[in-house]
Amino acid sequence: MSKEVKRRSYDTSFRKTRSTDTRQRIVEAAWELVLERGYRATTIAEVALQAGVNVDTVYELVGRKPVLLREIVEQAISGADHAVVAEERDYVMAIRAEPDPAMKLAIYAHAMRETLECIAPLFLALRDAASTEPDAREVWQEISDRRAANMRKLVRDLRDAGGLRKGLSMDDAADVLWVTNSSELYVMLTDERGWSPGRYERWLADAWCRLLLD
Repeated sequence: MSKEVKRRSYDTSFRKTRSTDTRQRIVEAAWELVLERGYRATTIAEVALQAGVNVDTVYELVGRKPVLLREIVEQAISGADHAVVAEERDYVMAIRAEPDPAMKLAIYAHAMRETLECIAPLFLALRDAASTEPDAREVWQEISDRRAANMRKLVRDLRDAGGLRKGLSMDDAADVLWVTNSSELYVMLTDERGWSPGRYERWLADAWCRLLLD
């Protein structure tokens, strides 16, 4: 390989790394501003200023405000600096590998406790924005529907492990999981009723076992 080819390869790799770093800086700046000010009050210009880039760079590397919001939520859910599909998350693989239905729910309750500690305020900001902003409503609905679909996958796993309570439909079981691991309920119990995150986790695992399992 010639020196010229090596140089071009190095330059391309460097530019990609720099773009990735800049993109993440933009996402983190938007995350801070949305939590601090809310979705409506946060502007792309403010995100650009916070991230130390120009507005065109925000649009080029991430996109419009709803796309930026979706990326924030995806990273918050994934617990990584990029979106991770549910099937590839560590706790999902641990749930599938665990044969005991009660332990599956305990693993999931712990994962939800850790996730909601991070994303609950962000989800509430998104829900608030969804009431008046069509773009935010679209993101909210997309995430809500995906959560519901993931609950059905967990219920199917519980059923296949022989743990789902007789007479309980998969739809009802999925809805129970969907509503009890919501950001709204987490905030009500921890912020408004003073529960610790650990108490919420223990209650959630116990409630799921009582409601869903034989």
